Amino acid sequence: MLLGLPETQRPEAFFRCWSRKEAYIKAVGRGLALGLDQFEVSLAPGEPARLVNAQGDAAIPGPWRLEELDVASGYAAALAVQGADWRLRCSEWRA
Repeated sequence: MLLGLPETQRPEAFFRCWSRKEAYIKAVGRGLALGLDQFEVSLAPGEPARLVNAQGDAAIPGPWRLEELDVASGYAAALAVQGADWRLRCSEWRA
């Protein structure tokens, strides 16, 4: 998927992909013991964050939802939560 994008979009897509995969492996509690090649996440610009495919691991119950977090320019962040019946609300903390 990454190599299918125009070269100028690849760096940003890589970090979007990495942050979504990292959020998922942390949420399921497996860390890197769950191979990053065992599941796919969306990564194209403008495409909503989502788990595209999670194959071969029946021990991980579903469904899972991924959300992209709006952070500072040049950064990528994502949240993975089990279940679909929730709403994300973000606030800015000012010191």
